Amino acid sequence: MRKKVSRVAISMCAVASMVLSVAAPAITVAAETTDEPTEVTVWAGCNTSNSNDKDSSGAKGQVYYLNFKPEQDQAWQKLAKEYTKETGVKVKVQTAAEGKYEETLTSAMDKDNAPTLFQVNGPVGLKNWKDYCLDLKDSDIYKQLTSDTFALKDGDSVPGIAYVIESYGIIYNKTLLQKYCDSSFATVKKIEDINSFDKLKTVADEIQKNKDKLGVKGAFTSAGMDGSSDWRFKTHLANMPIYYEYKKDNVTSTDAIKGTYLDNYKKIFDLYITDSTCAPTSLASKTATDSETEFIKGQAVFFQNGTWEYDAIKKGGIKDDELGMLPIYIGADGEENQGLCTGSENYWCVNNGASEDDQKATLDFMNWCVTSDKGTSAMSTDMGFVIPFKDAKEATNPLVKIADKYVADGKEAVSWNFTTMPSEDWKDGVGTALTQYAAGTGKWDDVVKAFVDGWKTEYAKANG
Repeated sequence: MRKKVSRVAISMCAVASMVLSVAAPAITVAAETTDEPTEVTVWAGCNTSNSNDKDSSGAKGQVYYLNFKPEQDQAWQKLAKEYTKETGVKVKVQTAAEGKYEETLTSAMDKDNAPTLFQVNGPVGLKNWKDYCLDLKDSDIYKQLTSDTFALKDGDSVPGIAYVIESYGIIYNKTLLQKYCDSSFATVKKIEDINSFDKLKTVADEIQKNKDKLGVKGAFTSAGMDGSSDWRFKTHLANMPIYYEYKKDNVTSTDAIKGTYLDNYKKIFDLYITDSTCAPTSLASKTATDSETEFIKGQAVFFQNGTWEYDAIKKGGIKDDELGMLPIYIGADGEENQGLCTGSENYWCVNNGASEDDQKATLDFMNWCVTSDKGTSAMSTDMGFVIPFKDAKEATNPLVKIADKYVADGKEAVSWNFTTMPSEDWKDGVGTALTQYAAGTGKWDDVVKAFVDGWKTEYAKANG
């Protein structure tokens, strides 16, 4: 779901620009690089007409999509071109750099040519943008949802529609894990027997102790804590203690988290940083690319990530039958019946400040994406999505199929409660505390303080 990006300027229509003596609008897209993460600027399109004007085909209205997911940028660019070719309606796709979506959206909405289609990450994210959201309750795309639960609601209105359902857990290299199970030193002899934190820790500890015999650098990939990777731990991993606390207290949100399961959070994070490819002191500089590369090269057996990571893994040369995924076990009661973390933080919203023509064009594009053969094929195959719409195609992503099997086997999916986290500042506070704890310059009490006290403070700020 995350990539590093670099700042470069690429003119996609330089010749046309020289001929017409105009500049195309600059847009941000993601590009993978080994350099420091910045922003990629691409000059997209050479149209100089007002967004409300008819184009040469006679189509009215245009679409400007600010995309949240860098790893799907190329697929969206391709799909946009297909739609324009088929309908004559211009579609511009802008993809925000990693960790910069909210900042990019804020800047873009202040401009005259603001996005007509954008995203929020759930109820908390909606608070900042609900005044900009068109009510979608009477839209065609709302009618296409397989369940009302995939609509983001605000009273009687529907400001957002979830367009992708994803799962995450601990991805593993099946070949390497089986090599461990077949070894003389292995306590756990079957992969399917790993169904609790205690068993996961036993396996990870024994892999780490015998890493040279297994030909790996560590049990887990590096828990990178730079901006391209820390979301895996301050957001996705932090979801686990929140999920179990909400479940125990029978709530779906809170203004004051108790931290009931933070000892369990510590257990799994300690395992990640001790049974790793690198020393804990190095984590502050480790990136998402580092972790991804370690897994692809077979340097680690386990890799916490999600279904969105499949395309990168596949391109790296790992075959489908070599991939498996475990739930994230933290030592909570009943976790043997736990499945993967499944949900969405990707809700489409239509800008109510756009012209009526652009709003209609945007709604038509959204509906085409989830109903047409080209749209649904692109979203299921090219993007690897599970989409919650009636005309969805079965995903070919093997990690998605693993998630489905957990459900079929009666395992309880872990809900995405991180959408209730009070703010980005709260996440950053937890991330900083985790990094300092790993480096030995901070204590776990600092993580607890950032988690519990920070939650109360940030919630009050957001709702004061």
